[in-house]
Order: sequence, then structure tokens, then C-alpha cells
Amino acid sequence: MTRILVAVNDSPAGLAAARAAIWLGTESRATVLAVHVIADEAPQDGRGPPGGHDRPSPGGMADADIRAREATAVLDFVAGLAQQAGVPLETRMLPGGPGRVILEQAARWGADVIMLGRSGVRHVGQPFVGSQVLYVLEFADVPVVVVPAV
Repeated sequence: MTRILVAVNDSPAGLAAARAAIWLGTESRATVLAVHVIADEAPQDGRGPPGGHDRPSPGGMADADIRAREATAVLDFVAGLAQQAGVPLETRMLPGGPGRVILEQAARWGADVIMLGRSGVRHVGQPFVGSQVLYVLEFADVPVVVVPAV
């Protein structure tokens, strides 16, 4: 195993997945690709979110700018963790549907494994994972590791 793709965000589950990927990268001398997907918020009919993507916030910044800054902060934090561990890390911030983007990046980059944080709301009879994790589990061509938040 030489290439580990990890989907990251600022949730406890996303950061737990990042830490686990960096640990695995240390153990296997692998390179880690940290991907943060800025989810499309457009409804199924393609109209875009209520008020549009660039609706100003109370501080004057557009929603898209805020999401990009938050994503950059998460990727910088993960890069710092990797640097401390001595693990080679690449980062990417991409727009789109999280499950689809994660699978596309895994294929393009040649990932040996995909790591994701476990999140979502448990419904009776369903696993405790979010819809995007289920999507990746169903359609991935490589092993997928689902990491619980700790």
C-alpha cells in the first residue's frame, strides 16, 4: 500500500479519519492525499441553493468564500499533522458531490485505499454511517476504511 486517500472535514469523524490515515501512512510508508469536498448545495432541479451560492454573510463574505476558507483551514491542520509524523501529504479542495468526487479522485490518483469518517444519523435497521459513506462503500473499486469519531 503506497497511496491512501482520506476524505477530511472539520467534524470529529473527519479529523479522526485524517489521524488514522496519517498513522497508516507512517506504518506503511505511504503517501496520503487529503481531500476536502465543498459539497454542491444545489437542489436536484439544478436551481441552486436558496439565495444563491454567493449570498453575503453578516460579515460581508459570500458563503462560497467562507466554505473555501474553512476547507483551507482543515487541510492546513491535516498537513501540519502529517508533517509532524513525517508522512508525505498532498491536499485537494474540490467542489461537487462528496461521494462522487472522492471516488473520482481515488481513481485518478491511483489510491490503494479510501479512508472516511463515520458520521450520520442512525435510523432503525440502518448502519450508523452517512449517505456519502454508503455511496463510497457501494461504488468503490478499492478497499474502504470507515473510521469512527473519537
